[in-house]
Amino acid sequence: MLALGLLALTVGVHGAKAPLYKNPSASIEARVADLLPRMTVEEKVAQIIQGDMNGWMNFNDPLDNTLTHNETGLPNPGGRKPESTFLNFSPSPGGYATPWEKFVYGVTVGQKYLMENTTLGIPALIQSEGLHGFTNNGTIFPSPISMAASFNPALLQSVASAIASEAEALGVSHLFAPVLDLSRELRWGRVEENFGEDPFLTGEMGAAFVTGMQSGRRRNASQTAVARVAATCKHFAAFGSPQGGLNLAQVSGGERELRSTFLKPFNRACVNALSIMTAYSSYDGIPAVSNKHLLVDILRREWGYKYWATTDAGAVDLLYSLHGTCATRECAAKQALENGLQGEMGGGTFTYFTIPDQIKAGTIDEAALDETVAAMLRTKFALGLFENPYPYEDYASFLRTDKTRATLKAIEEESIVLLKNTNNTLPLKKSGGSVALIGPLADYVSFGDYVFFNSTNNGISPLGGFTQLLDGTGVKINYAEGSKLWSNDQSGFADAVSAAEASDVAVVMVGTWSLDQARLWTPGTNATTGEHVDVSDLALVGAQLALVKAVKATGKPTVVVLVSGKPVSEPWIADHADAVVQQFYPGELGGLAIAEVLFGDVNPSGKLPLSIPRSVGTTPVFYNYLKGSRPLDAGLVMDNGVLKFGHQYVLDSPVPLWSFGQGLSYTTFGYSNLRVPTSVGAKSKTFSVTVNVKNTGNKAGKEVVQVYLTDVQSSVVTPNQFLGGFQKVDLAAGQAKDVTIPISVENLAVWTLQNSFVVEAGVFVVKIGNSAQSFASTNVTVS
Repeated sequence: MLALGLLALTVGVHGAKAPLYKNPSASIEARVADLLPRMTVEEKVAQIIQGDMNGWMNFNDPLDNTLTHNETGLPNPGGRKPESTFLNFSPSPGGYATPWEKFVYGVTVGQKYLMENTTLGIPALIQSEGLHGFTNNGTIFPSPISMAASFNPALLQSVASAIASEAEALGVSHLFAPVLDLSRELRWGRVEENFGEDPFLTGEMGAAFVTGMQSGRRRNASQTAVARVAATCKHFAAFGSPQGGLNLAQVSGGERELRSTFLKPFNRACVNALSIMTAYSSYDGIPAVSNKHLLVDILRREWGYKYWATTDAGAVDLLYSLHGTCATRECAAKQALENGLQGEMGGGTFTYFTIPDQIKAGTIDEAALDETVAAMLRTKFALGLFENPYPYEDYASFLRTDKTRATLKAIEEESIVLLKNTNNTLPLKKSGGSVALIGPLADYVSFGDYVFFNSTNNGISPLGGFTQLLDGTGVKINYAEGSKLWSNDQSGFADAVSAAEASDVAVVMVGTWSLDQARLWTPGTNATTGEHVDVSDLALVGAQLALVKAVKATGKPTVVVLVSGKPVSEPWIADHADAVVQQFYPGELGGLAIAEVLFGDVNPSGKLPLSIPRSVGTTPVFYNYLKGSRPLDAGLVMDNGVLKFGHQYVLDSPVPLWSFGQGLSYTTFGYSNLRVPTSVGAKSKTFSVTVNVKNTGNKAGKEVVQVYLTDVQSSVVTPNQFLGGFQKVDLAAGQAKDVTIPISVENLAVWTLQNSFVVEAGVFVVKIGNSAQSFASTNVTVS
């Protein structure tokens, strides 16, 4: 059957016979099998090296909209040889800063050339970033760590769908998102790019993101197409826990930790993603980019992953320039291809151009090249690109729509976390009186990394949000910057103190900051979060803490809003502020959303997707630590300087300031009538946890019902507790409803001494609450 398939032909529109791979009615596998043998080695290699649209376009001036191109660059987009690069991507991680019309022109010219003027007519994957918004002036949503705080996968799916729609219309078919690394090493600069510290939450949010981005098909695509834009799960795997929190550094661990922790979100979210990106780091001494066990044995053979895998930018070169497992570019290309079955992203020396000569010399197995290219072609067929790789003529109707704006507003509101609210300091009054808005982030638009140049021009600052919300209410805003983010200068404190003294309440906005991708990598700029921006301290930088103390010393009720891309460790604020709100990096409407929450137009419903430590010295602080890993005999340095000595730690505590899953509301919720089956079979698929949840306050609100489990006795050490399921419910004041959450029995399995996942018989504690507090609990026996 395969031999017949390879030779099969179809009749073209003018009666000429067309090859099977051009038949949109044929199956994807038949089309791949027909096309692959037609390709030369050079054409195969061209499919798995990333090129650059700047080969035929000039995108150097972000304001230039001249619709011209370099004809000679079309067959030579990588500055190499004809047909050297069929993959195309923006020259920087931030995407192209160029008018949409010019970008559409460039994509159309490039795809038309490839489809009509090359031997086989294979379309390109046009690639860009989409971590929390399409980076060619698309709508910017909150950073992933912020969106994870919503604990709302359905809403995140809508976000991903909106991001994909904006990209799809402009002809972009491949977006580098989501990031499924775990935020368990908080010094690492890229914490903001993840969905938090927990494998289950990360997997659920990642699955929602992939589904939202890929669902549907492009216009005029074949009926066999399964997605409209390829999502890219990254970084495979275990990238987010580098030694010392330093980007690219080694990750230590064994097979059990790899399987039980780091791989779980990828397995949940990515088996049907059309792309996976590998990691820069090494794990247990093996570079991820050449880890055959990880990329071939597990991903390809065990999980059956059949789509495109690619390295990160310049990662292949690291085999000889950083990891030291190769001495030459040829060795690096061989290891990455044969051990990884992956393509090579740009940003390095394009080691894969050595592959044709190595195949001729017999040093590289062409079968590895064929399997890698087949995966690339499978992704392109699955996207329907052979039928329609072009931007849409009405692309503008997909960009920054009212529907997208509504989705943005919803995720902004649901991502804000209320951590402390002494004596109902919040919400603030919206009639008469005055409020001081103070701090270096009060009139600052705080997007995280992976946004385009000047994207903050589309955002609204907190001061802008306050001004808009309070228009016509009679509430006076007394604004003072107080200090800069990056300075110890306290010369602005007097203005801040005066603003507080003249107001009924003070809101102080402090935190971390990142930059767009153009400035983040520019020498001489500063930031405290983002890719390659790692820290040794989680405390506020510069004069910020002193500013908070000065405002609090006025005696006015003080609300501290932490705007950040990672946890801010400031016990003094936790102890002394009247209210504390966490807003992880927001999107374009973040300034309005924080105003709505503070003044009660929106009832906060976010929960922490990671734990906030007391200091960097008490990390790691993730909630699902293995049993026995966190003994407690805490010490303390009191405000008056008195030292109270303990042992774990001598003068501090391993207990976080706030734990994963915590977050308050302006209303209260009661839990009752917890129902769980007394026993469940080990081979069952799921069992249900049902509890009655009642809004016991006088304000409508949303509650995240969380189910945690503890394996009481097992053959290996297991977490003290782990998240097994959650559901966000919306309840009117006084309303009660039963909430049923399915628990996958498979998630109870442990990686045994025999190196396999087994659901062992025994008792599990089932707890309703959050990682720091239990509202109800019972037991279930697995038999």
